[in-house]
Amino acid sequence: MAMALRPIDNALPITPERPKKATKVAVPIQKQSDLGVNDENKAPLPAATAEATIDYIPSENLKPISDPDSQIQSLIEGLDSKDWTKVCEALNNARRFALFHSALLVPILEKVMVVLVKSMKNPRSALIKTSIMASADFFNAFGDSLLDSTTSDAFDQLLLQLLLKASQDKRFVCEEADKALSAMVKSLTPLPLLHRLKAYVTHAHLKVRAKAAISISTCVSKMGLEGMKDYGLVALVKMAADSLNDRLPEAREAARSIVTSVYNAYTENEEEKQEIWLSFCESNLTPIHAHAMVKFTSSQ
Repeated sequence: MAMALRPIDNALPITPERPKKATKVAVPIQKQSDLGVNDENKAPLPAATAEATIDYIPSENLKPISDPDSQIQSLIEGLDSKDWTKVCEALNNARRFALFHSALLVPILEKVMVVLVKSMKNPRSALIKTSIMASADFFNAFGDSLLDSTTSDAFDQLLLQLLLKASQDKRFVCEEADKALSAMVKSLTPLPLLHRLKAYVTHAHLKVRAKAAISISTCVSKMGLEGMKDYGLVALVKMAADSLNDRLPEAREAARSIVTSVYNAYTENEEEKQEIWLSFCESNLTPIHAHAMVKFTSSQ
């Protein structure tokens, strides 16, 4: 079932980040004058506008936590906070735990992933971006262990949110989600990841289909012939054939990449490559799809 994207219309455009420098977003807090002068039940605020500052810290700039054993409880409390700025701070600390003290995070890994998903659904762009950056660090730190039974459901929800965020029109969000998806494909074994991604190439959202196809094509490019056979050569080719006529060029390009990877692996040790490929396609695809496949590979 397609999940509708919640628009974030109030996010201001963000200038491109400079490499290895933390970007900050200033969030103004309401002035006392905005609250009404006759409200006697509210404590007065300072005359000057206070600001909450959110740091977007590149992974390479994150540092280990001093005395991490004593800080794990405060991490949990921060993740449970109703103050979104404290959740952002906790997510940045969770990134540090993942990269430098991952063993301490294992017992609460599912909880943290649930918070990641919840934060990506939040309307605040700063919290969304922080959670996406955290997901990339989690992929790098934990890899295939994120697919374990205890975290499997949370991973599926996280994957869906990343595909949805990567499909947004806001560059502020979608570029970060693209990076996270790339980290995911790089860090996880292709075969189990393919099984998670395959459902999304038929998603109702055009851009979700395209983003899923791109990730799948990268997975397939990392596989040898035996790995492709484990997934199913026919299933891969049929998936690519369906996407060759997708409405978005990104999906069509990803489909062509899948076809190229399968063709090269399948015919690698064959002298009559086109004849072998033609026979395979005609045996397993509809005439229209088989013709499209052979036409594409013969033009390469």
